[in-house]
Amino acid sequence: MKKTLTAGMVLVTALGAGIWYKEQSKSGQMVQRPAARVPLVVAATARTAPVRWEVEALGTVRARESVILSAKVTESVQAVHFEDGQHVKQGQLLVTLRDAEQQAKLRAARANLVEQEREFNRIEGLVRAKTIPSNELDRILTDIDIARAQEAQYQAELDARYVRAPFSGVLGFRQISPGALVTPGTAIATLDDLAVVKLDFTVPERFLNQLMPGKSIEGRAAAFPDERFIGTVVSVDSRLDPETRAVVVRAEVPNPELKLRPGMLVVLDLIAEQREGLVVPEEAIIPLQRDQFLYVINENNVVEQRQVTLGLRSRGSVEILAGLADGERVIIRGIQKVRPGQTVEVQERERFTHLEAS
Repeated sequence: MKKTLTAGMVLVTALGAGIWYKEQSKSGQMVQRPAARVPLVVAATARTAPVRWEVEALGTVRARESVILSAKVTESVQAVHFEDGQHVKQGQLLVTLRDAEQQAKLRAARANLVEQEREFNRIEGLVRAKTIPSNELDRILTDIDIARAQEAQYQAELDARYVRAPFSGVLGFRQISPGALVTPGTAIATLDDLAVVKLDFTVPERFLNQLMPGKSIEGRAAAFPDERFIGTVVSVDSRLDPETRAVVVRAEVPNPELKLRPGMLVVLDLIAEQREGLVVPEEAIIPLQRDQFLYVINENNVVEQRQVTLGLRSRGSVEILAGLADGERVIIRGIQKVRPGQTVEVQERERFTHLEAS
């Protein structure tokens, strides 16, 4: 009997110890459980900056002036005075055609003119002395006019033997050699004025009311990816393409280093509207149906939901027309983890993955 009671007491004691240990374990777990974390967010400050509305297009570079040089007469080439790719000035002599015959004719015409003028002076003296009738002066004046016309004709024929640059620019490849026979229309070389180039591009008709001379453009060429070419719209075509419903716009771009060449493709932005405005990063915008909201962090790090009115958009940013003040902070990362009225901790950059893993 005594052994039975002793065994029972041992069993009760063990059960009690087990229950006590279980309760202590639960209590310890509750003590070790961390308190709820304050949400971590990344914020940006609203700031005043230039904002603009851009229309992207593809443009083709054209020379401001471009011509294929050729001869005016059929004649053989006496001398070539230029090299491939040479920069030339307006009026510079490029090619001389054979001109000996024209030189001789011009000398004869000038000698004849001098003789006629000398005859005029002699006849004029005789008329004053009343030795011969005055109508002799009319005859000699007619001869002088004919001599001058012949001189001008031979001078023009001589000038046609010289091919000169009609404007300053860059020459292309030479297509002729000394001794070659050229005719009107024979290509001698190309000449392009590239100091300022034209940039033609098409714009859909819905932007027609934004197109006017003076608008700015910024272009990028594949050959110079890190450079921006700034130009100005100078004209808009009077007609739209009936198939594409687009209009051709022409801009002029200064090209002092001659980097842009005719035929190059340029990706450009037509700046339709530009002004100073209050901007925030685009990822801060929270669209709800037709309304737009921001999560604004006040001075106590409490989140406020703010309805705003949007303006112009650009790459990565959006203009705020109403609902936000300059210098206020808006949440751009961690938006899905917070609610209005909640206190948050602001950090400069995103470290969510690292914090959660730790």
